Amino acid sequence: MCNEEVDNVWDDLVNLPADPPEMRQMCVSCERPRNVCWCNWLPKIRLQPKCKIILLQHPAEEKRSLRTAPMLTLGLAEQSCVVYKGKKFPTKKHTGLWDILSSKHSVLLYPSQKAIDIVDLPKETKLCNLIILDGTWPQAKAIYNNTQLLQSMIHVKLMHKFESHYIIRTQPTDGCLSTLETAVEALTILENDESYKNALLKPLNALCDFQLQHGAVTHQSKEFKKRNRTYPKLIGRRLRQYLYVEENDY
Repeated sequence: MCNEEVDNVWDDLVNLPADPPEMRQMCVSCERPRNVCWCNWLPKIRLQPKCKIILLQHPAEEKRSLRTAPMLTLGLAEQSCVVYKGKKFPTKKHTGLWDILSSKHSVLLYPSQKAIDIVDLPKETKLCNLIILDGTWPQAKAIYNNTQLLQSMIHVKLMHKFESHYIIRTQPTDGCLSTLETAVEALTILENDESYKNALLKPLNALCDFQLQHGAVTHQSKEFKKRNRTYPKLIGRRLRQYLYVEENDY
């Protein structure tokens, strides 16, 4: 190394800041940076549904910065939304979960073949726990397949297609909802109360607005992109096969 190069390296070292860069201040509640914190949009008085929401959360979901489950746990009254983490349930660390999943007063919100429309749940059903799988569709399916106790439960599903407010994340199909939206729609139907939508979707809308202001773009579902021939993975023979099936599906 020549003397000039040594001098340049030395100058670079000298010009390094003495103190580490200032870290962004984080909100202790939502764990988001303060300048994009959505806590101000949470309901002033936490809502208390008649049935408890039980989230079975895949471990990978906790690492996502744009997840919606915290909006549910902070927007509902304490213990009205309980989160259990894992890939298989229940294990020894999931205290009390076996009793919840095996109770006749618990139902699983999951679109299995035996699931009934949530609006058709018998009125006399005393529902205490609504179980929701929190993760991507492949993760939720894996949890379901790995947990035999879930397969023996009563299953319900949301039959009507709802327009998602979670416009900054690509969904598999039209009508797919985030964890927050799934719980909100279910509670609205079960308790015939629109206040869940009015109160709990505000932080989600705030989150999407923050992201759009900082360079994010709106996302259409994969189904929408396929239908409009804009899905990038469908190229060559796969694209022609898809178009052939689509054109003959009438």
